[in-house]
Amino acid sequence: MISMPETLPDDPAALKRLLAEVLSSAQELAKDKDRQIERLREQNALLIQRLFGRKSEQSSDPDSPQLVMFNEAESLAEAAPEAPADEVEEEAVAPTKRRGKRKPLPAELPRVEVIHELPEHELTCECGCRKQAIGEETSEQLEIIPMQVQVIRHIRKTYACKACESAPVTADKPAQLIEKSLASPSVLAMLLTTKYADGIPLYRFEKMLSRHGIDIPRQTLARWVIQCGEQLQPLLNLMRDRLLDSPVIHCDETRVQVLKEPDRDPSSQSWMWVQTGGPPDRPVILFDYSTSRAQEIPLRLLDGYRGYLMTDDYAGYNAVAAQAGVERLACWAHARRKFVEAQKVQPKGKTGRADIALGMINKLYGIERGLKDASDEQRHHGRQQHSLPLLAQLKAWLNKTQPQVTAQNALGKAVNYLASNWSRLVRYVEGGQLPIDNNRAENAIRPFVIGRNELAVQRHAQGCRGQCADLQPDRNRQGQRAGALCLAALHPRTFANGTECRRLRSAAAVELLASFCP
Repeated sequence: MISMPETLPDDPAALKRLLAEVLSSAQELAKDKDRQIERLREQNALLIQRLFGRKSEQSSDPDSPQLVMFNEAESLAEAAPEAPADEVEEEAVAPTKRRGKRKPLPAELPRVEVIHELPEHELTCECGCRKQAIGEETSEQLEIIPMQVQVIRHIRKTYACKACESAPVTADKPAQLIEKSLASPSVLAMLLTTKYADGIPLYRFEKMLSRHGIDIPRQTLARWVIQCGEQLQPLLNLMRDRLLDSPVIHCDETRVQVLKEPDRDPSSQSWMWVQTGGPPDRPVILFDYSTSRAQEIPLRLLDGYRGYLMTDDYAGYNAVAAQAGVERLACWAHARRKFVEAQKVQPKGKTGRADIALGMINKLYGIERGLKDASDEQRHHGRQQHSLPLLAQLKAWLNKTQPQVTAQNALGKAVNYLASNWSRLVRYVEGGQLPIDNNRAENAIRPFVIGRNELAVQRHAQGCRGQCADLQPDRNRQGQRAGALCLAALHPRTFANGTECRRLRSAAAVELLASFCP
C-alpha cells in the first residue's frame, strides 16, 4: 500500500519529486502483484496438470519420431489440401485394419498334446475307402492351473534298541525358515511375492487363503513377513559389501508413514532409502528404513564408499560427496523435469525457452540411446565427440538466459536448477561407465509408488525394517530371471526346495548367495 504524506510541499520542484516517487512505488507494487499473479497462475496450472494431465515427460524429439507418431493422422489431415468431392469419391477405398502379430508362448513352458481325430463315421470316404492322415494343423493355447493347497505331515520316526536301555532316538525334521510355524517355505515365498512383487495387501492374501478354507489372520501373516526379514539379514549384509565395491552407486529416498512408533506422532513422515549399484545385468538393490532424512543417514549407509555417487539435488548427500574419494553426479532427468513443468505452463500453441532447453536435452538422450549397446570405451568416445559440443551449446544458452528470467516462476526455477547443478550434470561424459541420470534408483523404488496404499503406510517401524529385507526385485522388464544380487525369498521355487531352506537358516549365507548369484 502506498502511503501519502499528511502535508504536501508548496515548492513545485519538491512536489514533482514526491509525485515521481509515488508513481515509482506504485509501478513497483504493480509489478510485484503481476509477478505474484503469474506465480499463482503457474502453480494452479501445474496442480491441474498433475491431477488430470498426462504423467509422461516425453516430448517431441527429432531423434525419436515415435514420440509423435500418434499425432500423425491429425498432422496429415491439417497439411493435406482439400480435394474436389468427385475426386474424393473416386479415390475412396475401404479401410483395412492391420492386426499385430501374435507373440509365441515361451518355449520353456511344458507342452501337453491333445490330439483331435475325426469321428469314426467320417473316416470312411464316399468311395468306400478309409481316409489316411496326410498332415496336421497345430495351434497352442495357454492354460493356467489354479493354486493347489495341501498339508505336509511331518512324521518323525522314533527308534529304540530292545536289547539295551539306551535312550530312544527320533529322526530330525528338516530345518525351517520359521521354526514351529504352520508356514512352509512355499507359503512364505508366495506371501512375500504377492505382497512386494505384486503389491497385494495382507488382508487380500488373507481372503485368498479363506477361499480355500484356510483361516490365517493377517496379524500372523505380518509376523511371518517380519521374521523372514530377520532371517534374511545375513544376505543383506553380504549384499551391502558387494554394493560398496561398485564404481557407481545410485541413491534415492521416498516418504513412508508409520502409524505406531514410540515417541512419534502418527502423522510424522519417515523415509525409505534405496541404494543400487553393480553392473546393469547383475544389480544390487538395497532398501533401508529411517525416521530421518538428515545427512547422517547417507553417511551411515555409504560409510567407507569410494567412487561415483548419483543422486538428485537433495542437500543431505553433500556430506557424503565432501568425503575424499567420492565424486558426485547429478541427474539429467531431474533437470529435464523442471523444464517439462515450465513447458506445461506456457501459453498454448506457443514455444518458448523451455522448448529450446528440452530440445537440447532430448538430443543428449538421443546420443545415449545410440550408444546403448556400445562398450564403455566406445560410449566415452561417442560422448566426447557428440555430447560435449552439445553441452557447450547448452551452457552458452544457459549463460545468456539466466540473467533474463526471474527466480520465482517455473522457467526461472528450471534455469537456476540447471545452473546450480551444472558442474555435476556434465561429469557423466568423463567415462563411458557413468550414467546420465538417476533413473536406476527411481525404477528400483517404484514399488513404493505403484503400491503406495499398501507399502507407504505402516503400523509399526518393525514392519518397515522387515520390508527392507523382503522388498527386492526378482524379475526384469522382459520377464526373465534377473541376475541381480537380490533376496531369494521372492521366487516361489527358491523356498520350495528344502535344501536351500536349510542353508538359508544356517550361518553359511555366503554359500547361499553364491549359489544364486555365482
